[in-house]
Amino acid sequence: MTTILLVDDQAMIRVGLRTILDAQEELTVVGEAGDGFEALQFLGTTMVDVVLLDVRMPGIDGVETTRRIRERFPADHLRIVILTTFEQDEIVVSALRAGANGFLGKTVGPHELVAGINEVVLGGGALSAAAQAAVIAQVTAHPVRTVDRDAQERLRALTPREHDVVVAIARGGDNDQIGREMFVSPYTVKTHANRAMAKLGVRDRAQLVSLAYRAGLVD
Repeated sequence: MTTILLVDDQAMIRVGLRTILDAQEELTVVGEAGDGFEALQFLGTTMVDVVLLDVRMPGIDGVETTRRIRERFPADHLRIVILTTFEQDEIVVSALRAGANGFLGKTVGPHELVAGINEVVLGGGALSAAAQAAVIAQVTAHPVRTVDRDAQERLRALTPREHDVVVAIARGGDNDQIGREMFVSPYTVKTHANRAMAKLGVRDRAQLVSLAYRAGLVD
């Protein structure tokens, strides 16, 4: 059973999220907080598997809350998913750098929300299409002038199919799009992506995209 802490300053949002998540057999909401300070206080006494966290809140925002959580709990002990209406480039990148494992827009449907949480619990990263585009925009706005040879060497551990999936992800494709291009199922794409991330020692797709650019896989 995956335990979840909901952090959002809007009570109605928390009620809606709890209704969706508690309906899943594998998920259970064990706590709620209205801001980052309450979340940190809760985590001081109760451990959870996932913190589902809003960005815009009174007091300290979601990025700073993520940073403070990461000072106390490493990613292999607690996973953080940002859920927000704000998917601008700088917010997405700041949250991921602070230690978030996923970034989903509040417009996602229940199925995508549950799938994203399950993805980060299994060690992967969940990025909405808008969040993934934001990461790519940030990387391409500051292109690498020289190829990172260490990044290139790390990529040698991948199989040809894993390599192709990494390139497709770095170009902005999602699992469905990549699956259609490669004539495989989205699940197969996800499997190759997860194996590539494990071999490369990266936490999520944002880091995978960054590594691909540093290695010169994508112009």
